[in-house]
Amino acid sequence: MKKICTVTNGNSQFWAQSYYFFCIFQKKSVSLQPICERMCRMASKKIAIIVFLACFVTSALWADEPTKPKPGYQIEDNTFFDPDKKAEKEDPYRFAVEYRLEAGYAQHWQRSQAPTFPDMYLHGARLGATFTFVLPLHFSIETGALYTILYGRQEQHWRSVTAQSTKTEYIKHRVLAHNFTIPVRMFYTIPVWKQLNLFFYTGPQLHIGLAQNDYMDKHLSLEALRWMRDQGVRTEPYDRMIDELCRANIQWGVGGGIEWDRYRLQSGYDFGLNNLVNNPNIVYKIQNLGYRSYMSEWGWYVSFCYKL
Repeated sequence: MKKICTVTNGNSQFWAQSYYFFCIFQKKSVSLQPICERMCRMASKKIAIIVFLACFVTSALWADEPTKPKPGYQIEDNTFFDPDKKAEKEDPYRFAVEYRLEAGYAQHWQRSQAPTFPDMYLHGARLGATFTFVLPLHFSIETGALYTILYGRQEQHWRSVTAQSTKTEYIKHRVLAHNFTIPVRMFYTIPVWKQLNLFFYTGPQLHIGLAQNDYMDKHLSLEALRWMRDQGVRTEPYDRMIDELCRANIQWGVGGGIEWDRYRLQSGYDFGLNNLVNNPNIVYKIQNLGYRSYMSEWGWYVSFCYKL
């Protein structure tokens, strides 16, 4: 090999050296595969670093940019009974005024100790408007104006004055009452969960009687009718508020309920405090028994309120 490569000519010497190195490379079996794999790994690392930096910079720029709603894709703020709506953090020392509409069912009980007015339950409806003065520490005072219409009927039985037996005669009372109420209540509210609250109240109210018409159906003999009139018992239809009952009924009430957002369900009981008979000194003498004219009116209700 060396003899073949020893040539004096310059051009021949270049080719001889090239052939010599080629023979050495073939003998050592040098491979290019590890070099290529190393270059690929280095290139993939660089590409991954560049992609990560690009994503980080893009997300930072988008986070700083304010979002603008696209035209035609706005969503209205519908908070009607939304359980996920977060209640606003209220200042415990705030003052405010709230207005509500109220409607519900009412039941009154007339408790009487006079023969002219039998015990009677009146059923009806109440509706009106109230406004609430919100005070610090979950207290509030509520007042307003409510109208109540009530209807009741009751049979008042009398023992016959002409027969020796237990035969009875009766008057069927049908009463239609119209009332106007002005409550003054002290409320205390207990937050429970999100917009759900419990509340309790107590306080007086002025119950003003507008009219209380007593429509009577008489089932009496002539002797019993004449005797009852002699005793001062009313037997003809009339308005009780004109001659016999006081229009002002002072009551004290207690109650409570639940409140969700703008909606409130409440119930309460009102106790009558004063005698409703105009002249409490009248005493009826029937069958040698003395009856002092006295009547009070208690009430119970349940109502639904909506805050404006």
